[in-house]
Formats: sequence, structure tokens, C-alpha cells
Amino acid sequence: MLVPSPKWLDTGDNAWQLAAATFVGLQSIPGLVVLYGGIVKKKWAINSAFMSMYAFASVLVVWVLFAYNMAFGPQWFPFLGTPGLAISAGFTLGQATIPAAASGMPAMAFPMSTLMYFQFVFAAITVIILAGSVLGRMSFRAWVLFCPLWMTFVYTVGAFSLWGGGWLASMGVADFSGGYVIHLAAASSGFVAAAMVGPRLKQDRESFPPNSLLVTLVGAGILWIGWNGFNGGDPYFANADAGAAVLNTNTATAVGLLVWTLMDKMAYGKPSVIGAVNGMIAGLVAITPAAGYVDGLGAIIIGVCAGIIPWLAMNKLQKTKLMMRVDDTLSVFSTHGVAGLTGGLLTGLLGNPAMLQYIGTDKDAPGVSVGGLFYTGDVHQLLLQIYGAAFIIAYNVVATFIILKVISFVTPLRMDDATLKVGDDAVHGETAYAIGTEGE
Repeated sequence: MLVPSPKWLDTGDNAWQLAAATFVGLQSIPGLVVLYGGIVKKKWAINSAFMSMYAFASVLVVWVLFAYNMAFGPQWFPFLGTPGLAISAGFTLGQATIPAAASGMPAMAFPMSTLMYFQFVFAAITVIILAGSVLGRMSFRAWVLFCPLWMTFVYTVGAFSLWGGGWLASMGVADFSGGYVIHLAAASSGFVAAAMVGPRLKQDRESFPPNSLLVTLVGAGILWIGWNGFNGGDPYFANADAGAAVLNTNTATAVGLLVWTLMDKMAYGKPSVIGAVNGMIAGLVAITPAAGYVDGLGAIIIGVCAGIIPWLAMNKLQKTKLMMRVDDTLSVFSTHGVAGLTGGLLTGLLGNPAMLQYIGTDKDAPGVSVGGLFYTGDVHQLLLQIYGAAFIIAYNVVATFIILKVISFVTPLRMDDATLKVGDDAVHGETAYAIGTEGE
């Protein structure tokens, strides 16, 4: 007699985790591929899209070979898991577990292969977000080296520390779905990379019109809806908190988009589609660390803050003479870094203890939740959120600097000016649009 799966496997949970992972994968391929391809100058459409595709592929290879276990395997150091292959039949078909974090959550009801793929798509999109800081001038050869190195030595440390049962998780720092592990990390590393690679050509920096706003909007739409898997999948179960996280995600994002658009209208007299996309992204990012820990009012407050604080960072702070010394192509510093930090700190203020990620069975233990200052009167969680952010920023800045410095001894980080003048055709021998050429 045959059975389709072992008793520990819950088909609903497994189906949801695989679906959520697929939604997150779609955010990168094709989401950010076409968003980047459309939002940059025409001559960089292919290069920007290809950087995303390469990152997605290269991360998966190092993930299954050793990086997954560095992020979610048995503890090696307080901030890192033990490197190891994750490809055997026994490993991939066995019951999913995160060894260093297993005592703080229910037993998972799907296989390791599902967990590995779910966490891979988060890892991959982090590097792709980082790419937004260096579009339009970073050498593709340097990018080829950077992606696997950064994944190995930088991403795994933040992931294990906060999600793999490492020291920040043990302290109680909360990051529901990646405000710190993904967005603050990508922005911190991206800003360092932008500074070290150097700026775009002067004429590109002064005039960098999107080659297709409609294509950009297609990517943005995939990003928004894909975020249902991003935040809805992180309880690891198809439970009530997953539903609440999805609703909170969309609420905060809608509010962030509307508030950012209003800010643009008040400041510049016209509502901007690019501004709306930035407001959407800021809303998505800001709710990410809090999605399953706040209620609907908390989601609205986070959306309002996401529409104001990152807007000020992009339109005021990043336009100061000091900040303009670094050419952050898509203002990842503001839409991901400032937004992620804002959401992380607001989790320490707005976390509602009644929002249960997992339900407790003991009389004195209602379940797993986060109690923010506004509900508990205790500043402890807010301080933890500050500590966690400080570590992620400091580690990413230092480690990214070292990685890029090493790569610079092997190959230049920036393309030469002659290549930068031509763009895609010089780098890849391809162009995005055949109009006006032999392929017309």
C-alpha cells in the first residue's frame, strides 16, 4: 500500500509555501527584470535586466551547494550556520526544520526542499535590489564575481542572525519578513557599492529618462502582488496570521503609494507615475518587518510613514551636496534602506501582542507575538530593533567594502567611459529595441 507523503506533511501548508515562494520568485523573474529594464535609459535596458537574471541564477547555485546551511543550518557561530551541501535525497525530502530556531516555533509541515526554495527566492531578490544602486556603470564581470561572494559572506550572516536562530533572534529582535535581512542589508551594501564603483557618466546622471514607463509599471505590479508571498509565506503555515500579513501588506502599500503621490503633488505640482512606484515600493518595504505583528491601524500608520519619511530621504536628503557624491541610481538608500529601517523601528512601537503568529496552548502563553511600546509601555522591543538595525548596517558596510576591494584587484568595478557611452551593445552585443535597425 502506498501513501503520497509522510504523516508530518500537511498538503495545505506545503502548497501555500510553494505558491508563496513562486510569487516571490516572480518578483525577481520577471518583476524586477522588467522594472529595471524599463526604468533605465534605453541604452542600459538589456544590461540592467541581465544583471537581475544572472543574480537569480548564481544565487541558487551557491544556495544549494553551501549558502543555505550557512543561513539556516546548524549553528557554527552565533551569527552563522555550518556550510554544507543541501542536495541529497534524504535532506531534500525530509521534514523541514531550522535547527537553531526549532524550539521557538511549531514543527514545520512540509519538506526541506520547500523551505530551501522559499528562502532562496528571498536571498536572490536581495542581491537584485542591491543592483538598483549600481545600474548604468558597474562592470558585468565584476557583478559576476560579486553576486556569489556577497551571498556567501554577507547575506548568510544577517539571515542566520535574525531568522536562522542566531544571536539577534535569541535577543528577541523582530523581522517578520526581511525589512532588515533583505531591504536594509541591500540598501547598506548598495550604497557602499555605488560609492566604490563610481558614478555614471555625467550626461547619464543628469538625464536618465525611463525608456518605457509602461514596462516599468508591469514590473511594479508584479512586485506588489508578488509581495503576498513575500509576507504571507513567512509564518511558514497557511494560518490566520498569514492572511493578516497579506492584508496588512496591501493596506500599507496602498496608503504609501497615495501619500507619496500627494507629497509629489504638493512639492512639484504634478502627480508622478515614477513617484507612485517609489511610494508603492516604500510601502511594501516598510510593512515587511511588521506584517504579521501589527493590526490594521498599525499597517495604515506604517503606510503613512512610508509615504513621507522615504520621500523626504529621496527628495531632500539624497539631493544634498554630500549625499550626491554617491550615485545611487534608483535611490535604493531611500526606498529600501530608509523604508526598511522605518518599518523595523515602527515594529518596536506598533507591535500588537494580540496579533499571534503562532497560538500557544499553555494558560499563561497566548502564543508568539511582538509587543511594541504603544501597547506594552515598555521600550525594550524598540531598543532591540535599534540594535538589530545597527548590526545589519555596520556588517553590510564593512563586508561589502572588503568584497569589492578584493574584486577590484581582479577586474575593474566600473566600465570604461567608451563602453559607458555606448551601453548595451558594447557590453552584450545586444539592444533592447530593434526599431530603426536591420531587425525592424
